[in-house]
Amino acid sequence: MNYIEHVGKYFLMLGQVFKRPQKLSVFKDALFREIEDLGLKSLGIVAFIAFFVGGVIAIQTALNLESPIIPKYLIGFATKRAMILEFAPTFASIILAGKVGSFITSSIGTMRVTEQIDALEVMGINSLNYLVFPKIIAAVFFYPLLVILAMFLGIFGGWLAGLLTGLFHSVDYIDGIQLDFDPFLLQYATIKAIVFAFVIATIPSYHGYYVKGGSLEVGRASTQAVVWTSVVIILLNYFLTQMLLG
Repeated sequence: MNYIEHVGKYFLMLGQVFKRPQKLSVFKDALFREIEDLGLKSLGIVAFIAFFVGGVIAIQTALNLESPIIPKYLIGFATKRAMILEFAPTFASIILAGKVGSFITSSIGTMRVTEQIDALEVMGINSLNYLVFPKIIAAVFFYPLLVILAMFLGIFGGWLAGLLTGLFHSVDYIDGIQLDFDPFLLQYATIKAIVFAFVIATIPSYHGYYVKGGSLEVGRASTQAVVWTSVVIILLNYFLTQMLLG
């Protein structure tokens, strides 16, 4: 199957996802379940990586500012910009694409190969709305919170790294954080987080929903879902940066 056909099936799938919604009570239960599976269970890995990446950025910036002419507050400024502009929205999304994307594809793919999705269709249930729509809502509303958490933890990790290593002073770092603060950058990061969350929820769902075969094919579909989700995130990151900051 060529790429154009895959793209067409993907958008046709989205049309079915937002069609014939299920009962509100059923949707609410599914939504809270997806928030736990896709969001709350990802808090640990995002917080851990964001904290240490912020520390690494601060340390590397401090080690490269050898000239006494260059002010030390640039360490805090560089860490803040790196976390807000790129790491928190983009790299955290790629991490989630690996963790969450494989989970979504394997769970839906297993339902497909065990004919549970066919049973839903026989009962007159819109299986795409039942399976995918709660995942989209959970990801779109919860992942921006994860991104904001990653920003704060990364900046805090940079401050703590300076405190422990003695490479720079806390006052200089805090001055750099406060320097030239632009609220639009937070909006930019949030917009990227929402777009990437939609991609993370839908592309793995597509690969899982249309998988054919057995458990081996489900594993392959999970790998393909992670790869294509990451590729789409990188491409969208480029275009969003051009449109919003260019």
